[in-house]
Amino acid sequence: MPPRTSNPPTTAEPLPADASPPDADPVPPRRGWQLLTDRVFGAFFAGKLVSTIGVWVHNIAAAILVFELTGSALLVGAVTVGQFVPQLVITPFSGAQADRGDRRRQVIVGRLVAASGSGLLVLWSLIVGLEGRAGAGAVIVAATIVGVGFALGGPAMSALVPSLVRREELASAIALSASPFTIARVAGPAIGAVLVATAGATTAFLVATVTNLAFAAVLWRLPIPTTARRTGRETSIGAGLRYVRSDAAMLGLLVGIAAIGVGADPVITLTPSMAADLGQDAGFVGVLASSFGLGAAGAFLVLGVLRRWLGLERLGVAGMLTLATGLVGFAAASAPGPAVVAAVVGGIGLTTALTSLTTIVQQRVPDELRGRVMALWSMAFLGSRPLAAGTTGAVADAASVTVALGLSIAVVLAGAVVVGRSRVSPAAAQPSRGT
Repeated sequence: MPPRTSNPPTTAEPLPADASPPDADPVPPRRGWQLLTDRVFGAFFAGKLVSTIGVWVHNIAAAILVFELTGSALLVGAVTVGQFVPQLVITPFSGAQADRGDRRRQVIVGRLVAASGSGLLVLWSLIVGLEGRAGAGAVIVAATIVGVGFALGGPAMSALVPSLVRREELASAIALSASPFTIARVAGPAIGAVLVATAGATTAFLVATVTNLAFAAVLWRLPIPTTARRTGRETSIGAGLRYVRSDAAMLGLLVGIAAIGVGADPVITLTPSMAADLGQDAGFVGVLASSFGLGAAGAFLVLGVLRRWLGLERLGVAGMLTLATGLVGFAAASAPGPAVVAAVVGGIGLTTALTSLTTIVQQRVPDELRGRVMALWSMAFLGSRPLAAGTTGAVADAASVTVALGLSIAVVLAGAVVVGRSRVSPAAAQPSRGT
């Protein structure tokens, strides 16, 4: 594939770990809107946004359908368990592969597998039907296949971002790359809930299939230059683990990111039960999830100002405290209105916390370890979800939604304490150790 020739250049080869950066770059870093109009980064952003909306359409449709079929928050949590358990099993290997091979191709493979999960569920619905606990079981199996796709491509997608922009544009690029996740929280749940209510869950799963296929097609056509990577002992999974163990600040960041994942889970696992407790129908599940996404997306409007004012480390801690505040509002809500407000607050906290901590991770890690460290990022943020979903779903069934939310709040607050004590200010990437 021919190299890109746009001007100004948007790709910089990673510097060797022991090299010094140039004294000055003659081309100033581009602003966010300029990155979005770049034919490589902009196309990547658009494809990721459409695909992520499809993921949320699938997630909300699956949660609503399983709750309607079984009435069990535990089985709704099982959908999340199925989707995110592969993060714990597959991601360490896919992260190592991202440091050895073609990251773009790896993302494409992951998206094709994710599309097959939604697509097979469409076929099952048309041939067998989605009814009773057997139908719920099919949804859980499909979620697991989707999760395998995420685990295969997730670390490579995160590691790919720095190759799309120049180094001094990385903070802006990471914030923009994270925004499809939060914007999709606004559109995806609403679209999913409307599709389930008007056209049926099968149509929602079909939309998820098409969006993942579309992103794979976009990636296939993008002229992203590849960088030769060394092979051998330094690409082992253990090298990434040794690096994190040797960097206490990085370990603290990953603990905080895991806590954020736990705090984000109730928006999927517990909202069907919350809607029922508040006397609302299934459509209110989409309202709550979209409100959470609205807050998450709105936070991007002030994220740059807050980052300059507070710094990344303090902004990350402040975001975690805001996320916990939103969960407290969820637990205290006795009417739909306060629950929606709490969802918006929680979404604001998610964006500020996750984007800040992820930016620090990307700025600290050497490029030769990026895939493996971002695999650990995925295991922290997404791999924490099965434990969170299974635990909070079981507690909600056995006790109450309020008690389940209390557990999530405690985890988020504990994570904020760890991050605050870890002195995790960004630092330039250092040569890898233990490789």
